[in-house]
Amino acid sequence: MKKCIVFILLIFSVISNANVRMPLIFSDGMVLQRDKQVPIWGFADANENIEVHFNKQIKKTTTDKNGKWTLNLSPEKAGGPFELIVIGKNKITIKNVLVGEVWICSGQSNMEFQVFKTMNSEKEIADANYPMIRHFGVAQDLSGTPKDDLKQGKWEVANKENVGNFTAVGYYFARKLYSELKIPIGIINTSWGGTNVETWTSREAFEKSDEFKSMIANVPTVDINAIFETYKKSVLDNLKKVQGFDVSMENEEQFKNPNFQDKNWPEIKVPSLWENQQIGNIDGIVWMRKTIVLTADQAKKQAVLHLAKVDDEDKTYVNGVEVGTNNLWDAKRVYQIPANVLKEGTNVIAVRITDYSGGGGIYGDPFDLKIDFKDSNLPLEGLWKFNVIKVRIEVSPNSYPSLLYNAMVNPLVPYAMQGVLWYQGEANVWRAKQYKTAFPLMINDWRTKFKQGNFPFYFVQLSTFDEFGGNSQKGSRWAELREAQSETLKLPNTGMAVTTDIGNAKDIHPTNKQDIGLRLAAIAMNDIYGKKQVHSGPTYKSQEIKGSQIILTFDNIGSGLSTPNNDELKGFEIAGADKVFHSAKAIIKDNKIIVSSDKVQNPVAAHYGWADDDTEINLFNKEKFPASPFRTDNWEMITANEKYSVSK
Repeated sequence: MKKCIVFILLIFSVISNANVRMPLIFSDGMVLQRDKQVPIWGFADANENIEVHFNKQIKKTTTDKNGKWTLNLSPEKAGGPFELIVIGKNKITIKNVLVGEVWICSGQSNMEFQVFKTMNSEKEIADANYPMIRHFGVAQDLSGTPKDDLKQGKWEVANKENVGNFTAVGYYFARKLYSELKIPIGIINTSWGGTNVETWTSREAFEKSDEFKSMIANVPTVDINAIFETYKKSVLDNLKKVQGFDVSMENEEQFKNPNFQDKNWPEIKVPSLWENQQIGNIDGIVWMRKTIVLTADQAKKQAVLHLAKVDDEDKTYVNGVEVGTNNLWDAKRVYQIPANVLKEGTNVIAVRITDYSGGGGIYGDPFDLKIDFKDSNLPLEGLWKFNVIKVRIEVSPNSYPSLLYNAMVNPLVPYAMQGVLWYQGEANVWRAKQYKTAFPLMINDWRTKFKQGNFPFYFVQLSTFDEFGGNSQKGSRWAELREAQSETLKLPNTGMAVTTDIGNAKDIHPTNKQDIGLRLAAIAMNDIYGKKQVHSGPTYKSQEIKGSQIILTFDNIGSGLSTPNNDELKGFEIAGADKVFHSAKAIIKDNKIIVSSDKVQNPVAAHYGWADDDTEINLFNKEKFPASPFRTDNWEMITANEKYSVSK
């Protein structure tokens, strides 16, 4: 009997070990890249014979000593559906395979941003019926070393049941390509909100970089469990330092009570997300309190509390009475305050905020933060008391370099694709100057890893967002990051979609992702797909100083420089040798721009759109592509000495 059991276990072991296994990216509904060799790879026993059938092709290979195998299918024309059959000691059949154009979509939250959050999303979702567009969502994952396969992910058809959760930028790009090419389009979405460029770059790239090799030499190959313990201690220690007391849920029921004494609680600016302030990028539960003083007349009036927006969920109390709750991160909070709740003298608004992921806190337009008495209102903008009572401790993708490359990019290598769409940079604004090195390093790293030449790499320039109130006088991290993105265009086969006109100064996640997709598609149609057209806006070329004027010339002017509705040009500034910038008058003449200011008689430099919030700038070409912000000087910027480092 024992011998029989041993024999059965042995047979089971042999069968289980012998099975060919494919990476998750090779699954039903997938899209393969047309007109290129297509690498196919997988895992089996060492020295196992592998045979791959696709369309009319049959390819054979043998696994290496580690059980990994790779072969290349010959280029195929667009079409399908086909079956991809892999035969080893077992047989795998992957169904409904299309051949067309494949694009990888990556970056942080604005690439992660789903279709259901975009403007006109209900109509966009209802109209989605594109069986030839497929989306693969890479599950978020971290790893201290390169992984062979993804944690999770599947291919889905672009229909009204699925499309709401697709990357919006990627989907609107794919939809435009499909409308022009009428062939299958596959988009692979590997993105994670709030992440810096360094976590998307491989260790090997840092080791070969003069800028980063000393940094990476001091970073050990990391174990995620060890990182977790280190990170947990770091987060809790930092919050104790910020608050002056431990993170604890003890006695939290008292915090809604107007008589609770919160004088030892620290203060934070509202409206503004936590991650931009001393709390930092945490997920968890935070109480926020605001004490206000009302007159007897105000206390008697019907009142409505406007709490702007809360990311993600709030329970809101006025003088201990719950007045409202909401769990939609982008919904405005408008709560009726019941009669007899307000009183003459001091009143307390207490908000219990639960943040599940991404940014957290009370944010939005300061105008939407008030108590409305119909005939008057009481602004609530300013400093609020806060107490972090619970933190969801998870290792941040930004804790160490390469964590996302290892888990969310390396498993895709060397999948055949046409190119990459990238939307990231917000998390790097503090190190904007170094981004001039870090971003091209990542692009070249991916090109090296995928071994598909200098494939197209198109990215989105950061749109307006008034995070720090930066401008030419104080310096602007956002403007410096945009400059770093512009300079990355020096790399071959790159393109940039400028978004100065479609951002939102009060929302880091603008909802107009349709135009971004269209602008990226315009670059691709011009550069790759043979539809020669104007596909970008004016870019600064040179300046000439004539007396009190600076004459600016541009590339990519299309059929001419213009402004919407022939409005007066806005956003230009000039400075003399004192480096003090003044708003300048700007006019278009012979497709050049002449700038001047009565306050600057001997100008030496010009700025355009040099601010965190560049909403007002309005230089376009006649094809309605906006000009990229720029400066003509090379004066040292405020991020000049900021460097990437790993905290120990």
